[in-house]
Amino acid sequence: MRVLALETSCDETSAAVVHRDGDRVTLEGLVILSQDIHKLFGGVVPELASRAHLETVGPVTDDALRQAGATLATIDGIAVTHGPGLQGALLVGVMWAKTVAWRESLPLLGVHHLEGHLFAPVLEDPTVRPPFTALLVSGGHTMLLDVPAWGEYRLLGATLDDAAGESFDKVGSLIGLDYPAGAAIEALAATGDPRRFTFPRPLLKHPAEKDRWNFSFSGLKTAVLRAVQQSGDLEADRAALARGFQDAAIEVLVAKTVDAAEQHQRELIVLGGGVACNRTLAAAMRAAVGAGGRVAVASPRLNTDNAAMIGAAGSWRLATGERHDLSLEASDSLPLPGLNPPTGVVR
Repeated sequence: MRVLALETSCDETSAAVVHRDGDRVTLEGLVILSQDIHKLFGGVVPELASRAHLETVGPVTDDALRQAGATLATIDGIAVTHGPGLQGALLVGVMWAKTVAWRESLPLLGVHHLEGHLFAPVLEDPTVRPPFTALLVSGGHTMLLDVPAWGEYRLLGATLDDAAGESFDKVGSLIGLDYPAGAAIEALAATGDPRRFTFPRPLLKHPAEKDRWNFSFSGLKTAVLRAVQQSGDLEADRAALARGFQDAAIEVLVAKTVDAAEQHQRELIVLGGGVACNRTLAAAMRAAVGAGGRVAVASPRLNTDNAAMIGAAGSWRLATGERHDLSLEASDSLPLPGLNPPTGVVR
């Protein structure tokens, strides 16, 4: 089965062609066009994102098809992110996919953005399969899941306030870094003194049982803010501030994920989302699981928002016979299918 996939949930316009043969998914073509204009505003401007998607979705899709040596006549189905994300941005991808599916009489499948992140490592390692513990971390979400099977997701914990990726960006702004700040913080932290600033590890020591696998980053951000305000030389302290923040955030993410994996007797941990591009996080997770466990994380290109992961998830659901009709809608707040217990809205 060859699937054309689209991803327009935020500020990347992406198209991909994937081929599924049983459990093996092969990436045949992938184009990701990032919208750099948002750097001027220190964050994504929804209206600008939607306009850019409108202008580029066609050419980006054509490029992905060319890379794959494919045409719409050789495509067996279309998968598209239909939530969560920016409503206007999602609408561009969904309407384009619905139009092409109708015109070419192709099966259509709407994919949940977070489920795409779960499938991303499969594109590079076909041995990645449930059961596993998953940590999804990006600018919009922080979730800890137990995954006994594809399509079955047990919510173990989530952020009570800010997402991990959002915290990296906000701390980056506090210490004078450009948006997005995740990669810059990691690079800066590598040169910072780990003893200069010691920040709190929220919900890590003696949390209430209900918060055993939940996260909170607002207090950590406040601690960094106070340290910045009290710094007599921000330029000299910048690297140490980045190191202190990153050490605290990663320690919490790793400790809770490993604890959940051990509690549920999962030998495999899957990392997904933009923050999973952080090599320090992946290295710390691998060190924590030791020889008795395994950590799967996709390469950075497949961890940021991209259509390849949507194609991997969508092709699995299409192969099971799932379809959507032309009433498919975009939703900025969309429950993860198969989530137990259901939370209504998962961002």
